[in-house]
Amino acid sequence: MPSSVIRSFRYAPETRELKVTFVSGRLYVYEDVPAEVAAAFRDAFSKGSFFNREIRDRYAYRDITHEYAG
Repeated sequence: MPSSVIRSFRYAPETRELKVTFVSGRLYVYEDVPAEVAAAFRDAFSKGSFFNREIRDRYAYRDITHEYAG
């Protein structure tokens, strides 16, 4: 199901980092995300609802938008 909030995401199991790109163009990396949370996010019908409920405000994050600009 396409999300109106989340454009894409990628999980790196070796570092437990979840990179989330929002439709706004902002890119964040969430740290120490368990593989089972990333898998549940991938399988969630509503990515935005799952993100808000299970990821946002639960994991440390960095805004890396400008690292990938231009």
